[in-house]
Amino acid sequence: MKTLRRCERFCDCYGIQFRKLSVISEGKPKPSMVENVVHMERVSNLHYLLQLCAKTRSSMGGRACHAQVIRVGWEIDVLTSNMLINMYSKCSLVDSARKKFNEMTVKSLVSWNTMIGALTQNAEDQEEALTLLIQMQREGTPFNEFTISSVLCLATLVEGKQLHAISNKYGSGSNIYVSSSLIDMYAKCGCIKEAYLVFQGVMEVWSIVLWNAMISGFARHSHAPEAMVLFEKMQQKGFFPDDVTYVAVLNACSHMGLHEEGQKYFDLMVRQHKLSPSVLHYSCMVDILGRAGLVHKAYELIERMPFNATSSMWGSLLASCRVYGNIELAEIAAKHLFEMEPNNAGNHILLANIYAANKKWDEVARARKLLRESDLKKERGTSWIEIKNKIHSFTVGERNHPLIDEIYAKLDDLVVELKKLNYEVDTDNDLHDVEESRKQMLLRHHSEKLAITFGLMCLPSGIPIRIIKNLRICGDCHIFMKLMSKFTSREIIVRDTNRFHHFRDGFCSCREFW
Repeated sequence: MKTLRRCERFCDCYGIQFRKLSVISEGKPKPSMVENVVHMERVSNLHYLLQLCAKTRSSMGGRACHAQVIRVGWEIDVLTSNMLINMYSKCSLVDSARKKFNEMTVKSLVSWNTMIGALTQNAEDQEEALTLLIQMQREGTPFNEFTISSVLCLATLVEGKQLHAISNKYGSGSNIYVSSSLIDMYAKCGCIKEAYLVFQGVMEVWSIVLWNAMISGFARHSHAPEAMVLFEKMQQKGFFPDDVTYVAVLNACSHMGLHEEGQKYFDLMVRQHKLSPSVLHYSCMVDILGRAGLVHKAYELIERMPFNATSSMWGSLLASCRVYGNIELAEIAAKHLFEMEPNNAGNHILLANIYAANKKWDEVARARKLLRESDLKKERGTSWIEIKNKIHSFTVGERNHPLIDEIYAKLDDLVVELKKLNYEVDTDNDLHDVEESRKQMLLRHHSEKLAITFGLMCLPSGIPIRIIKNLRICGDCHIFMKLMSKFTSREIIVRDTNRFHHFRDGFCSCREFW
């Protein structure tokens, strides 16, 4: 009764007439047409309530509605069940959504799509979403564009290629949302050429969504000229850039330090296309100016823009201050970040590193003492590499991998060979106040070096080695990767938190600007 009263109170607060319902049991006469109409109105009311709970993220109201569904015996209705899964998903109650999905004896395509969508939105359940897709295929349930595009955002390269083949099989490869998801997947996996092939293959259904996906892909891979050419070409084809397009092209300028071009696009957005710059556009401009060494201009832009600065902007300014050694602005940016992100240890560490780079060891000691006393934990450097459909992770100084002894031995051999190419550990990239030999050991065992070594041990020659890292690649590892690509005659692709680095024949696509 408490649940029923709660449901009634919830209905009342939204002004919905929702009377107690009775169940027509077996053996009774069939309901009249009037009774059927009343029943349909009640169902419609309940569906409206479930939609409202999903929209307002009201888990309490949603559970009350579910109790009413059970009470009146509508739980076997596929449409109602789908709405319950959607409501639980929107309320971030994935376990409840999963339970309801598993209880369904009959599942429609919407059921599968809704459940997969719920899982893809939860970082811990993304692998289960891919598993559910495989189960869906085994049971013979046909896919549609939503199914494929929602899972593509989670796929590794191998899985993405399989989904690409499936989309072609089901005739959805030319759908703009599937195509844009494929472009995004290939770009995120470091395959910008494959992304562009998908883009070229859907020329007859080009839309602003596809243009934006491709320009964003080029920006992510430091292909600023290609992004800018595409920006011009899309207008020649009759498509006008929107706010997403401008975010993408500004990012492309940022990754290459093209501050004059960035300012040109920012002005063009306002004057020609009459778009109001959002926080994202200002954030891009702060990043562009800071990366180009114009840290004072970046700070001035933050001060005069019509928005409150975000933590992303202050973080960008702080990172730029590290590169260009501006301690004064670094302390201003750090002060804001400490207030906005009190639990982010990375900001304290970055400020300490700026002090260390300028040999201000007393300030370093104070910054690190504050960090220790606050019990904040630094995010540990981790790199991932996929070998034979299995993801292997490495942390700095890794000891848990089953082949770690062989990996360290192979890495030592590689360092010996690279020294013949004049490789010397760049200890300026280790900002600990310790002796030189200790710095060299710390740098040698960075996670990306261990991942690349393992890749060389396991992958056939001629195949590119792809690595994902959770932090920015350091200068020493950057030099290491360049020489390794030359020594092994292999392409090495590293995606760090800032961008993709494509290493070929001793050179990097970033052109030493990252």
